[in-house]
Amino acid sequence: MAIDAVKSHFRHWNREDDVMEFDASSATVYQAAETIGVIPARIAKTLSFRGREEKAILVVAAGDARIDNPKFRDAFGLKARMLSPDEVLEQTGHAIGGVCPFGLANELDVFLDVSLKRFETVYPACGSANSAIELTCEELHQYSSAKGWVDVCKGWE
Repeated sequence: MAIDAVKSHFRHWNREDDVMEFDASSATVYQAAETIGVIPARIAKTLSFRGREEKAILVVAAGDARIDNPKFRDAFGLKARMLSPDEVLEQTGHAIGGVCPFGLANELDVFLDVSLKRFETVYPACGSANSAIELTCEELHQYSSAKGWVDVCKGWE
Protein backbone atom coordinates (compact mmCIF):
# COMPACT_ATOMS: atom_id res chain seq x y z
CA MET A 1 0.00 0.00 0.00
CA ALA A 2 1.36 3.43 -1.01
CA ILE A 3 0.68 5.11 2.32
CA ASP A 4 2.86 2.47 4.00
CA ALA A 5 5.72 3.35 1.63
CA VAL A 6 5.27 7.01 2.54
CA LYS A 7 5.25 6.31 6.27
CA SER A 8 8.38 4.21 5.83
CA HIS A 9 9.95 7.13 3.93
CA PHE A 10 9.18 9.50 6.84
CA ARG A 11 10.70 7.08 9.39
CA HIS A 12 14.12 8.40 8.35
CA TRP A 13 13.19 11.67 10.09
CA ASN A 14 10.94 10.21 12.83
CA ARG A 15 7.95 11.87 11.14
CA GLU A 16 5.84 8.80 10.28
CA ASP A 17 3.42 9.57 13.11
CA ASP A 18 2.82 13.04 11.61
CA VAL A 19 1.08 11.50 8.59
CA MET A 20 -2.61 12.29 9.05
CA GLU A 21 -5.28 9.85 7.87
CA PHE A 22 -8.85 11.05 7.50
CA ASP A 23 -12.27 9.46 7.39
CA ALA A 24 -13.20 11.86 4.59
CA SER A 25 -11.57 11.98 1.16
CA SER A 26 -8.70 14.37 0.55
CA ALA A 27 -8.26 13.27 -3.08
CA THR A 28 -8.80 16.71 -4.65
CA VAL A 29 -7.41 20.07 -3.62
CA TYR A 30 -10.85 21.23 -2.47
CA GLN A 31 -11.67 18.04 -0.58
CA ALA A 32 -8.27 18.13 1.14
CA ALA A 33 -8.68 21.80 2.08
CA GLU A 34 -12.14 21.17 3.51
CA THR A 35 -11.03 18.04 5.38
CA ILE A 36 -7.93 19.70 6.85
CA GLY A 37 -9.55 23.09 7.42
CA VAL A 38 -7.24 25.29 5.34
CA ILE A 39 -7.56 27.36 2.18
CA PRO A 40 -7.15 25.34 -1.04
CA ALA A 41 -3.94 27.17 -1.96
CA ARG A 42 -2.13 25.55 0.99
CA ILE A 43 -2.66 22.06 -0.43
CA ALA A 44 0.61 21.02 -2.11
CA LYS A 45 -0.51 19.11 -5.17
CA THR A 46 1.91 16.83 -7.00
CA LEU A 47 1.61 16.92 -10.78
CA SER A 48 3.16 14.21 -12.96
CA PHE A 49 4.57 14.96 -16.41
CA ARG A 50 6.28 13.05 -19.18
CA GLY A 51 10.01 13.58 -18.95
CA ARG A 52 12.86 12.31 -21.04
CA GLU A 53 13.48 8.61 -21.59
CA GLU A 54 10.20 7.46 -20.00
CA LYS A 55 11.09 9.05 -16.64
CA ALA A 56 8.41 11.24 -15.08
CA ILE A 57 8.97 14.75 -13.77
CA LEU A 58 7.04 15.66 -10.62
CA VAL A 59 6.13 19.26 -9.89
CA VAL A 60 4.70 20.10 -6.47
CA ALA A 61 2.65 23.30 -6.62
CA ALA A 62 0.18 25.28 -4.55
CA GLY A 63 -3.43 24.18 -4.78
CA ASP A 64 -4.51 27.35 -6.60
CA ALA A 65 -1.70 27.27 -9.19
CA ARG A 66 -1.99 26.02 -12.76
CA ILE A 67 0.83 24.97 -15.07
CA ASP A 68 1.95 27.70 -17.45
CA ASN A 69 2.98 25.89 -20.65
CA PRO A 70 5.57 28.44 -21.85
CA LYS A 71 7.19 28.58 -18.40
CA PHE A 72 7.25 24.76 -18.24
CA ARG A 73 8.90 24.58 -21.67
CA ASP A 74 11.50 27.18 -20.63
CA ALA A 75 12.29 25.32 -17.39
CA PHE A 76 12.43 21.77 -18.72
CA GLY A 77 12.86 22.04 -22.49
CA LEU A 78 9.73 19.91 -22.91
CA LYS A 79 6.06 20.43 -23.59
CA ALA A 80 3.96 19.95 -20.42
CA ARG A 81 2.30 16.57 -21.00
CA MET A 82 0.57 15.05 -18.01
CA LEU A 83 0.79 11.31 -17.41
CA SER A 84 -2.29 9.11 -17.59
CA PRO A 85 -3.59 7.69 -14.28
CA ASP A 86 -2.02 4.30 -15.10
CA GLU A 87 1.33 5.91 -15.92
CA VAL A 88 1.20 7.93 -12.68
CA LEU A 89 0.65 4.76 -10.67
CA GLU A 90 3.43 2.93 -12.52
CA GLN A 91 5.95 5.78 -12.17
CA THR A 92 5.20 6.93 -8.60
CA GLY A 93 3.56 3.93 -6.95
CA HIS A 94 0.71 6.25 -5.92
CA ALA A 95 -2.79 6.43 -7.41
CA ILE A 96 -4.37 9.72 -8.46
CA GLY A 97 -5.70 11.47 -5.36
CA GLY A 98 -2.75 10.39 -3.21
CA VAL A 99 0.19 11.28 -5.43
CA CYS A 100 3.08 12.80 -3.52
CA PRO A 101 6.87 13.09 -3.84
CA PHE A 102 7.52 10.64 -0.96
CA GLY A 103 7.94 6.86 -0.92
CA LEU A 104 8.16 6.72 -4.69
CA ALA A 105 8.29 3.45 -6.61
CA ASN A 106 11.00 4.90 -8.89
CA GLU A 107 13.67 7.54 -8.50
CA LEU A 108 12.09 10.58 -10.14
CA ASP A 109 13.07 14.21 -10.52
CA VAL A 110 11.01 16.33 -8.13
CA PHE A 111 10.72 20.10 -8.42
CA LEU A 112 8.89 22.56 -6.17
CA ASP A 113 7.04 25.50 -7.67
CA VAL A 114 7.58 28.94 -6.16
CA SER A 115 3.80 29.24 -5.67
CA LEU A 116 4.32 27.31 -2.39
CA LYS A 117 6.82 29.78 -0.92
CA ARG A 118 4.16 32.25 0.25
CA PHE A 119 3.05 29.83 2.99
CA GLU A 120 4.71 28.92 6.26
CA THR A 121 3.39 25.36 5.95
CA VAL A 122 1.69 23.33 3.22
CA TYR A 123 -0.12 19.99 3.08
CA PRO A 124 0.97 17.40 0.52
CA ALA A 125 -0.81 14.05 0.20
CA CYS A 126 0.82 10.93 1.62
CA GLY A 127 0.11 8.15 -0.85
CA SER A 128 -3.64 7.69 -0.33
CA ALA A 129 -6.83 9.61 -1.12
CA ASN A 130 -7.36 10.35 2.57
CA SER A 131 -3.97 11.39 3.92
CA ALA A 132 -1.69 14.42 4.28
CA ILE A 133 1.18 15.83 6.30
CA GLU A 134 1.88 19.41 7.34
CA LEU A 135 5.36 20.53 6.27
CA THR A 136 7.34 23.74 5.97
CA CYS A 137 8.67 24.45 2.48
CA GLU A 138 12.17 23.61 3.73
CA GLU A 139 10.93 20.24 5.03
CA LEU A 140 9.08 19.58 1.77
CA HIS A 141 12.30 20.29 -0.13
CA GLN A 142 14.35 18.02 2.13
CA TYR A 143 11.91 15.11 2.42
CA SER A 144 11.12 15.06 -1.31
CA SER A 145 14.80 15.26 -2.33
CA ALA A 146 13.71 18.03 -4.68
CA LYS A 147 16.15 19.07 -7.39
CA GLY A 148 15.18 22.68 -6.77
CA TRP A 149 12.63 25.43 -7.06
CA VAL A 150 11.01 26.31 -10.39
CA ASP A 151 8.57 28.95 -11.59
CA VAL A 152 6.25 27.01 -13.90
CA CYS A 153 2.78 27.99 -12.68
CA LYS A 154 0.29 30.80 -13.15
CA GLY A 155 -2.99 31.94 -11.63
CA TRP A 156 -1.79 32.13 -8.03
CA GLU A 157 -0.12 35.53 -8.02
